[in-house]
Amino acid sequence: MSKKVLIIEDHDAIRANVVEILEMALYTVFEAKNGKIGVDMAIKNNPDIILCDIMMPELDGYGVLYMLNKHVETSGIPFIFLTAKAEHADLRKGMELGADDYLIKPFDDMELLNAIDIRLRKKALAEYSHKVNSEEFKVLVAKTDGLAEFNKIIEGKKSREFKKNQVIYYEDDHGKGLYLITHGKVKTIKLAQDGRELMTGMYSKGDYIGINSVLSGSTYADTATSIEDSLLCLIPTEQMESVFSLYPEVARKFIHLLSRDNREKEDQLLQLAYHSVRKKMAVTLVKLYNKDIKNDFFTISREDLAAMACMATETVSRTLSDFRDEKLIDRNGSRITLLDLNGLSKMKN
Repeated sequence: MSKKVLIIEDHDAIRANVVEILEMALYTVFEAKNGKIGVDMAIKNNPDIILCDIMMPELDGYGVLYMLNKHVETSGIPFIFLTAKAEHADLRKGMELGADDYLIKPFDDMELLNAIDIRLRKKALAEYSHKVNSEEFKVLVAKTDGLAEFNKIIEGKKSREFKKNQVIYYEDDHGKGLYLITHGKVKTIKLAQDGRELMTGMYSKGDYIGINSVLSGSTYADTATSIEDSLLCLIPTEQMESVFSLYPEVARKFIHLLSRDNREKEDQLLQLAYHSVRKKMAVTLVKLYNKDIKNDFFTISREDLAAMACMATETVSRTLSDFRDEKLIDRNGSRITLLDLNGLSKMKN
């Protein structure tokens, strides 16, 4: 069965040319002349990949991608922008929204076909990897507070790839469901009124994000962003509610997870209110050590450290330099190695 491609392009000649190339390559092609039609066709036809122009009337390419990410059935479809704009800010905006690739106009036939082939093969590999690792999923969930019944939901779910620095969801977005991190790391942040980031949590393989939204039926309380290339499995809210109804024990387990997460946030607030700069940084480094499964080294940017400890980036640099001089840590760029965990743990306020 041939793969389905949706092309969303308002320029008739360009759209017709792309359709001709793809049909010659034996793809099943759907075409839309603007963004609004394109969103409807994506939901209706569930294509294997989407090609979309950026500058369009009615709804531009960024709006199309944003709308498709709101729907569970279309959020994981590979998405390639077709654009005459090649400025860094435009590319960054698209990648943060979740675009998989860009083709700069004018492009030739092989550029187009290669870009599609690469993305389809990558998607197929991810789906195959998910099937191969189904037993690993069972072990993973069993180790996460023993949620054995939750296997029935995770089994058969596809993990979606999020690239480094890609936003998973924004604060106040309508809650689509619960995310399980199956690979990589994710941070959650809130923005202060002055524009500074406050990191509310850091999560890795086996952790869940979005619990509060699912349990309360509300919007997401913060913004979640991948720190590195990550894979996340989305369980829609409707399915979670069904499981909670059938298995009250599962609901109790998630309440425990939420309570633990809230306790960590309360501890963070106390730290911000009463700890000295040195104590804040020491506590943050120990927390990262514990999050990294007891590794004595980890990689984190100065900006993320500042957001996590609620400090200015300049203060982070000075404090890390002091810790290095005192042989508490070693530092090479964004890689930090803990040399004296006991000294950091017992840091005086």
